[in-house]
Amino acid sequence: MDIVDETFVVVTPKVVAAAFSDPTSWRRLWPDLRLEVYADRGDEGLRWTVRGALVGTMEVWLEPMLDGTLLHYFLRADLPPGPDAADPARLARERRHRQLATKRITLGLKMMLEQGRPPGCPPESL
Repeated sequence: MDIVDETFVVVTPKVVAAAFSDPTSWRRLWPDLRLEVYADRGDEGLRWTVRGALVGTMEVWLEPMLDGTLLHYFLRADLPPGPDAADPARLARERRHRQLATKRITLGLKMMLEQGRPPGCPPESL
């Protein structure tokens, strides 16, 4: 399955990168996945290999844009081998579950990091 999401966050890429840099936060964000960094790109994001409930790769790419960051999220993974790994209904349920979980993660992060700051307003104006 391929899950792609983009969310604009009104903070710098450095601030967003810091939110993903702590491995203890990964277990909270993706409790059923075991992640291992294979590319730490600093303020541009991270790339992980994924094991556990899914097998594949995941990436958070942080693109500076306007007065914030466009957070790109990519999950390219399959269900682990098993009797129902290719079941279309199970794949559809898993894809929908991951899409909703991704949006919860990115919007939650947006709310936490922005602290109510609207786009176009400097942080000190609050």
